[in-house]
Amino acid sequence: QVQLVESGGGLVQAGGSLRLSCATSGRTFSNYAVGWFRQDSGKEREFVASISRVGTITTYADSVKDRFTASRDNAKNLVYLQMSNLKPEDTAVYYCAAARGSIWSTSRVMNEYEWWGQGTQVTVSS
Repeated sequence: QVQLVESGGGLVQAGGSLRLSCATSGRTFSNYAVGWFRQDSGKEREFVASISRVGTITTYADSVKDRFTASRDNAKNLVYLQMSNLKPEDTAVYYCAAARGSIWSTSRVMNEYEWWGQGTQVTVSS
């Protein structure tokens, strides 16, 4: 069992920045690729970013590319999502999720992630 806890959400004005963190305990985080997903009320959950087990490969949704950056510190069991130039349409609950896979794996597919956090709210005001 992998337990994930997100933090760092909040209210920010358009153009601002936030850094989300995803923490785990009791497991070796480097064994898992980590994905970030988001879900706004009334909408389906969507892929945001994914980072491979040792952080060498990252993938992003087109809507956040060049604005969001995923990174990780496996020694601290933390994965980050740095979000810059935020827009009102980035408003959502953000979730981190963990998946087993090869050392180079990333995934945009929700069903490939076995463990999920409870989410953290990000609200971007115009």
